[in-house]
Amino acid sequence: MKPGTPKNEIKRLLYATRNSLKGYVRVWRDEAAFRFQTVVMVALVPLAAWLAESWSEFAWLLFVWGLVMAAELGNSAIEAVVDRIGIEVHDLSGKAKDAGSAMVMTLMLLAIAVWLAALFDRFAA
Repeated sequence: MKPGTPKNEIKRLLYATRNSLKGYVRVWRDEAAFRFQTVVMVALVPLAAWLAESWSEFAWLLFVWGLVMAAELGNSAIEAVVDRIGIEVHDLSGKAKDAGSAMVMTLMLLAIAVWLAALFDRFAA
């Protein structure tokens, strides 16, 4: 167990929650892509409410964009660790950053496909 980590389960949960909230704040402050994706999520809520034909479809439409945001958090973590290691250009550093970016892009394409399927179901079926 890491020094400073509480041994009590409730305190550990509160400690982890506080660190997670700090993570959101730091990524929001430092990453324009995360801010943009958050704005997109806010805009998608009323659009999903209008488009969805059920509560589960509404949830899936928002869930899939939540995956994009989670991937951006992971990508930001990868970039921070690589940058912490050093600023020199290295093939493995580039590979890690490119893979993180590809993770975000993959989930964005998945989100677009889900939204297009919902649009098709609503208007073409």
